[in-house]
Amino acid sequence: MYFCFMITVTILGYGNVGSHLVKAFTGSACAKISQVYSRSAVSLNKKHDGIDYINSLRDLTQVDCYIIAVPDDHIQDISEKLPFTNRLVVHTSGSVLMDVLDSKNRKGVFYPLQTFSKDTEVSFHKIPICVEAAQTNDLELLKKLGAAISENVTEISSQERTKMHVAAVFVNNFVNHLYHISEEIMNEHGLDFTLLKPLISETAAKIETRSPKEVQTGPAKRDDQQTITRHLNQLTDNRQKDIYTLLTKAILETHNKTNEGKL
Repeated sequence: MYFCFMITVTILGYGNVGSHLVKAFTGSACAKISQVYSRSAVSLNKKHDGIDYINSLRDLTQVDCYIIAVPDDHIQDISEKLPFTNRLVVHTSGSVLMDVLDSKNRKGVFYPLQTFSKDTEVSFHKIPICVEAAQTNDLELLKKLGAAISENVTEISSQERTKMHVAAVFVNNFVNHLYHISEEIMNEHGLDFTLLKPLISETAAKIETRSPKEVQTGPAKRDDQQTITRHLNQLTDNRQKDIYTLLTKAILETHNKTNEGKL
């Protein structure tokens, strides 16, 4: 638990991550958003009292921490264009190394491990905040900054974070695409996708207390070749068949069932 003192912050970028950080810090008693920068004036139309919204880096004022919340490919460019030196500058990416930041300023990472959509509310107090810094004092400040909005702040190195981001892609982006495929199949046959939502919720709930491998179910886990064949025959899209076949093979191999001569 950290002693609460006011940390001043500027957010560079007002997309999915930046806009949610603004909302989270606005509700904090220990952090204050001084400025929000975006190249697009249009994106700054939703204002919060007491925050200076700017679209020129020349207008930046001095704060305790500058958080770059832009797409990964633009992080280095923004850090190079900052018109000051020896201040704490961090980014929010899960897959970009800390060292991509320009060395004229002190470096760090402030990575909220969550998926963000601009119009979907999130509760920050349960979101893991992964922090890293080149200097000890800056790391302590980032831990305090994380604790201002979250109950879960963890020091994680760039190497650990980039590996974790790969795992996050599997559980978030890939799983969501599988939801999309399921919705396509349901729509193709005139069925309501919402019928599957209780199943989705129950599957996610199980791994709150048990290992994903332990709770695996389905025809591949049972090595039910007749059901697998029927499913493949029912699929009309070759891309869907390829994904079904690949995942079935992976489950068979994971649960020590031979797949020789099958699929």
